[in-house]
Amino acid sequence: MPIALAPYSRLKEVSMAPSFADLVKTFAKIGCLSFGGPAGQIAMMHRILVDEQKWLDEKTYLSALNFCMLLPGPEAMQLATYSGWKLHGVRGGLAAGLLFVLPGAFVVLALSMIYAAFGQIPVIEAIFYGVKAAVLAIVMEALLRVAKRALKTRTHWIAAALAFLAIFAFAIPFPIVIIAAAIVGAWRGQTAPEAAVQDLPKSADLARTSLLWTVIWLLPLAAIAAWFGRTHVLTEIGVYFAKLAIVTFGGAYAVLSYMGQAVVEDKAWLTSAQMIDGLGLAETTPGPLILVTTFVAYLAGLKTLSSMAGGLAAAAISLWMTFVPSFLFIFAGAPYIEAINQRPRLKNALAMITAAVVGVILNLSVWFGLHVLFGKVERLSGLFQPWVPDWAGLDIFALALSLLSAVLLLKMHVSLFMVLGIAALLGLFIRILI
Repeated sequence: MPIALAPYSRLKEVSMAPSFADLVKTFAKIGCLSFGGPAGQIAMMHRILVDEQKWLDEKTYLSALNFCMLLPGPEAMQLATYSGWKLHGVRGGLAAGLLFVLPGAFVVLALSMIYAAFGQIPVIEAIFYGVKAAVLAIVMEALLRVAKRALKTRTHWIAAALAFLAIFAFAIPFPIVIIAAAIVGAWRGQTAPEAAVQDLPKSADLARTSLLWTVIWLLPLAAIAAWFGRTHVLTEIGVYFAKLAIVTFGGAYAVLSYMGQAVVEDKAWLTSAQMIDGLGLAETTPGPLILVTTFVAYLAGLKTLSSMAGGLAAAAISLWMTFVPSFLFIFAGAPYIEAINQRPRLKNALAMITAAVVGVILNLSVWFGLHVLFGKVERLSGLFQPWVPDWAGLDIFALALSLLSAVLLLKMHVSLFMVLGIAALLGLFIRILI
């Protein structure tokens, strides 16, 4: 089958490819510890897959990150799926992608059920208070490492700075920033000498793989519509999240505000207070931020169908509609990444995208850091629209936890798991005291 294509080349200058059991074990760990949204998750995978395990080299990791940044959907989950595919073909991609999503999905679903029954959960919030502070240190560490290796020329540094300013200070849409970087890179690479290049995969393989995964994705939705009817809430939830999955360019941050407005004002599935609580829950639990869809769907199903079974069915449908397209994009597109990197204009375009992505990650890191360290953060209106914190609301305890985590990670080289555990316990202790 075309989806079972093996990776195009063996890993170079890295350790021997892991066994499938080791891959499963490592991605299960990543899935359970993937806090901090896309910035934190990309940082954690880089640390584990490139620096510690040495299963992927820097070039492979960054090329895959560039590719995933161009796709709709959760880029960190797609990067995990590509990494698994690179190491063990399709079964590796499926294992890595599922293990990246499912631990967080189960946590979010469990907390959604508790929330629906009892309201906010102070103990859970206190534990994740410390975890978020530790993740900030992890994010900044990885950002420095990626920048050092990705920004090789003065032009790359300028591109990263402009990308950061465009998004952070002027709220220019993410796709425009990436497209501009690609155009500049392709233009600069048009005079590069041609070299022997690897042939692109056959278009027929691309078509078959795309068709197969499209059917896998949409067939359950068609069955739900046929069984319950096109106006049933489960069908509506499936259609809504299927549409959302293919327009979420720029990751979860780019779509959360749009989704919040739609589910509160247009569909009335949640109240605005519930949506805010859901966003907070998704930000403090492992897995992609877009897992907030699980919270939304569960509460929508529970409300409209008046049963826990209805909520669970809605949550399952939202998960399927949201994440299966990422497998489609990766299994169809992954074989093209290495071939693209051997073509001068495309290679230069991706190199410039890499530089811009550093700026994008810096923006995510600053956004995340501001929300961790300050009680109130607002975006200015007008042409110049940076995020501005209320300096009076600086959380000195969160700052102290972040600094402590940075010392443990960078100076004392304590394991990631231990750092997160220490931060969680200290966070709980601080919240009990204050």
